[in-house]
Amino acid sequence: MNTENKACCTPDSNCCGTPDTPVNESHADKVRHNVRSTYSKVAEASNNGSCCGVESSCCGVSDDVQINTLISTRLGYSAEDLLSVPEGADMGLGCGNPKAIASLKPGEVVVDLGSGGGFDAFLAAQEVGNSGKVIGVDMTPEMLTKARNNAEKGKFTNVEFRLGEIEYLPVANDTADVIISNCVINLSPNKPQVFKDAFRALKPGGRLAISDIVASTELPEQAKQDMQLHSACISGASTVAELETMMANAGFTRIRIQPKDESKHFIKDWAPGSNMEEYVLSASIEAIKPA
Repeated sequence: MNTENKACCTPDSNCCGTPDTPVNESHADKVRHNVRSTYSKVAEASNNGSCCGVESSCCGVSDDVQINTLISTRLGYSAEDLLSVPEGADMGLGCGNPKAIASLKPGEVVVDLGSGGGFDAFLAAQEVGNSGKVIGVDMTPEMLTKARNNAEKGKFTNVEFRLGEIEYLPVANDTADVIISNCVINLSPNKPQVFKDAFRALKPGGRLAISDIVASTELPEQAKQDMQLHSACISGASTVAELETMMANAGFTRIRIQPKDESKHFIKDWAPGSNMEEYVLSASIEAIKPA
């Protein structure tokens, strides 16, 4: 592991937004800069038809369509899903399929937190139809450009991509019927604020449908301090209990978090040899903003 750069998620740093501790904004900015830098390289590598990082990791990308297809089918996407989006939208990122739990309906407004190249946003757009709308939010300009180009290629007119941080969404109050996200909230250095702003942006009765990484047990100290593992969606993971507290404090009800043991099979490829699959799992995360 690379421990030259210290990630914020250490017990005494108070910057990762646990339910009971304040956020150290200086450390939080370092984390955001590292994540933004990592994913800008992912976007550029995808555009150039090369690879960046571990091909089967949440922050890797391959120029091999078959590899990306294999990764995405392991996450629960169908062959029809993969064929229905513009070429280049599926970069083999993520840790689940939020569309599978979102129960999207025609005419709904969807906000996608950390929309990347637009893969999940495009799938959601097909579900909500022309009477609905999808707003993708991403803090990486290179990803935003890629998503907008993909939308043009795919002739998606009901999708819009906005530059912004998921802690402070560029979305008005009571906008979304559904908020989706795929393996992004774990990257945030201020998760309580993510849920507070998601609550603000949802309409009364609106719902969260998220795929993300959760910690199944306490991570080793060395892993917590590894910036590379943070950008790989590992060392920033919160426990189920922590997430439940954050979401409840934000105002959500009917909170349901379901870790998936089978996700160990692909998580072990994110950081080969580190045994991180013994500490984190993919999970589906659902909740409701009371009407």
